[in-house]
Amino acid sequence: MKSKKFNLNRRKFIKDGIKGAAGALLIPEILNNNLYSRDFKKKNKYVYRTLGRTGIKLPVISIGGPENPTLIETALDRGILHINTSPEYRNGNQEIMIGKTLKDRPRDSFVIATGFAMWRRPQNQIRNYTKENIIESFKASLKRLNLDFVDIYYLSGVSGRSTVLHSPFMEAMESLKKGGQARFIGLTAHQNEPEVLLASIESKIYDVVLTAYNFRKIYREEIKSAIAAAAKEGVGIVAMKTQAGVYWDQKTKEMINMKAALKWVLQDENVHTAVPEFASIEELNAGISVMENLELTPEEKKDLRLEGRPSQSGLFCQHCQMCNSQCIGDFDIPTLMRSYMYKYGYNNPLKAKQAIQHIDSSEIICADCSFCSVQCRMGFDVKERVLDIIRLQDTPDTLLV
Repeated sequence: MKSKKFNLNRRKFIKDGIKGAAGALLIPEILNNNLYSRDFKKKNKYVYRTLGRTGIKLPVISIGGPENPTLIETALDRGILHINTSPEYRNGNQEIMIGKTLKDRPRDSFVIATGFAMWRRPQNQIRNYTKENIIESFKASLKRLNLDFVDIYYLSGVSGRSTVLHSPFMEAMESLKKGGQARFIGLTAHQNEPEVLLASIESKIYDVVLTAYNFRKIYREEIKSAIAAAAKEGVGIVAMKTQAGVYWDQKTKEMINMKAALKWVLQDENVHTAVPEFASIEELNAGISVMENLELTPEEKKDLRLEGRPSQSGLFCQHCQMCNSQCIGDFDIPTLMRSYMYKYGYNNPLKAKQAIQHIDSSEIICADCSFCSVQCRMGFDVKERVLDIIRLQDTPDTLLV
């Protein structure tokens, strides 16, 4: 943590591989029974859940988007097994760092996930991507990670049923699984989560869904219901965005109770694990303390202000898309709002810049509008935030680290 604030996530809360399809099929049992996992379970009181039909048993806390190799090593030494990354994080350099960090560890002692990231690509261009694009991206990730296979490969940033069921995407993902290079395949959803979760059932091919889910989601009960339906059909559920923007207020003065926010998600037994990010060993220790006891205390329930409608304001964008329909421009406002959260809530301006790298700044007309027509349901000053965050595109990465 930085300073005395309890900043458990800003989203931050917080080649020995077995080759070929036949070998890949053996790994769930190996992982669940290897000496490392079995001995560690005897020494801790962590809550473990099985990731749907994958059969993989994981602690309820995993680690997402790690940027520090020492922190990764410490997390694995402390019993965390699952690491989630993406080729979009640090433009592939995070995958390279993770590969180097894991190279001397037994392949059956960790579970790694990455994916083909569409969430930073214009939605109207998604259908232009082909089976070959996905396979090429997958091979590049595998090379950067220096692995023979990944445990979970996601089609990332899916926003609706039609994308989930798009034949070229399904064929690509199935081919990776059948070839043994991806043990299991999945989807990630930052928006329209219920629709994506239910479509995962309809597809009959996806093993895991990584979904945004937190106590501040206006339609949190719909997500909860869809999660239950997917879990019932054997889909593994991994939660992200669990910390709901970190702050209650837009000026980032009043911090959410981070432990309570994570407990709220994990109280749902259909959520098998969560992937908060940890920025320090102190944050990691706080996360580990959560998976030793998931019970929300009366004070923590009070801290989350759970009575009535989920509160608004703060930094967490609902990705409801209402802003896009109100704006006379044609640019990705929700991603700009998420970038704003990364910069000010997570204190990670580099990640904020990477989130908007696909946006053409010349299409942003906010500076020319005398009055912004967008009425954000969360109360955001959309024009102010867009103009603030788009400037990161012209800022050198070296000044953002």
